[in-house]
Amino acid sequence: MSDIAIKVENLSKLYKIGVARHDTLRDAVTHGLSSILRRTNGRQTIDDKPSSIVHRPPSIVHRPSSGGEAEDTIWALKDVSFEVQRGEVVGIIGRNGAGKSTLLKILSRITEPTSGRAIINGRVGSLLEVGTGFHPELTGRENIYLNGAILGMKKAEIERKFDEIVAFAEIEKFMDTPVKRYSSGMYVRLAFAVAAHLEPEILVVDEVLAVGDAAFQKKCLGKMGDVAKEGRTVLFVSHQMGAIAQLCNKALLLGNGAVTKQGDTQPVIDYYLGVVSSQSQNGFTATSESNKAMFITKAQALNSKGEAISHFTHKEQIIIAISCKINQWVPNTVMGFFIRDHRCRKVFTNNNPEWANIDPKSREVHTTVTIPSNFLVPGQYMFTFAISAPHVSTIDWVEDILAITIVDGGSVFSAYEGYDYGCVFADCKWAIGKKT
Repeated sequence: MSDIAIKVENLSKLYKIGVARHDTLRDAVTHGLSSILRRTNGRQTIDDKPSSIVHRPPSIVHRPSSGGEAEDTIWALKDVSFEVQRGEVVGIIGRNGAGKSTLLKILSRITEPTSGRAIINGRVGSLLEVGTGFHPELTGRENIYLNGAILGMKKAEIERKFDEIVAFAEIEKFMDTPVKRYSSGMYVRLAFAVAAHLEPEILVVDEVLAVGDAAFQKKCLGKMGDVAKEGRTVLFVSHQMGAIAQLCNKALLLGNGAVTKQGDTQPVIDYYLGVVSSQSQNGFTATSESNKAMFITKAQALNSKGEAISHFTHKEQIIIAISCKINQWVPNTVMGFFIRDHRCRKVFTNNNPEWANIDPKSREVHTTVTIPSNFLVPGQYMFTFAISAPHVSTIDWVEDILAITIVDGGSVFSAYEGYDYGCVFADCKWAIGKKT
């Protein structure tokens, strides 16, 4: 048996902008039935070319049709190639829109490639976005059996795992309730339990884990670690670099639909964060107007002289200047940010307490926040800004769009350069005295 679990060769996916995308089986079936009905009414609207997909399980093969590329199209993936060995745990990272979710959908046979192929040796258990994989009208119990059958498992095999799945999901009281009535958290609990416990040889997990609470995420990461120790293959998409570094022995970086770096995990993460830092060093400026009610137009890091810079010593205070445009005032909103370090650990979150006092008639808002000196330890940090109505909606969200680097200006830890001693300097008071 080959030691290769997944082999991807020149995989590409082209989308037509503004054209309906049939990414799920349900969408494809609905589209097919609609096409048949249209043809019976005398209107030929489907492509007359024969299908270019060759069904040769477990491979996915698609040859592109002839003709040039239309102007209203976008390549979600372009000539992606890589291999995953059996038993490897591979983290797939990259900014939003890099093509990560499209890649997983193709590997999970949810959508088809435009060209290239992916050879998959083994049955795949997938946990992608909420709503994929379960039939909404069926109960949790029925969906467990349905998913097991799709994976090719016998009823006795599913029953042997059933109690373990229910215990992990912690929703025993709702097993006979249609999943359309589940909250997103309940849905993800059950979906992950099914995907991880029905013994797929390849487990594919997208950022959907972010829906769960912290305890659940920790539980899922532990389960994925167990799956990896059993010699099964895991593909894990996440923006949490700490989880990627902890769980994965290999990483794949996607950028603009292409593989920009792959290999051992930490060098790939370091390269990615370096790219984010270099792209963000001059701050963030929105490139166009937005129809959002409120949105962030500019963010910069300034020194005490008001100069926009990206490098600070740990002794300097950091002034973050943010500008916002208001097309329509939304009451009960807050504007704030959070910072992540080079391992993507969230260092702290801070909201603007003055935001509620802004004149609703204002059309522009300029605000600053000062991060004190002797607070952030040396390293790279990324800022994400947001305007939101807490527990209701997010009005604007700009992720990882400002990066700064803190260099050691002669701290007590300068002798430990390169050692991870945390995110902040803690001004703790020590004393040596007599035994109490």
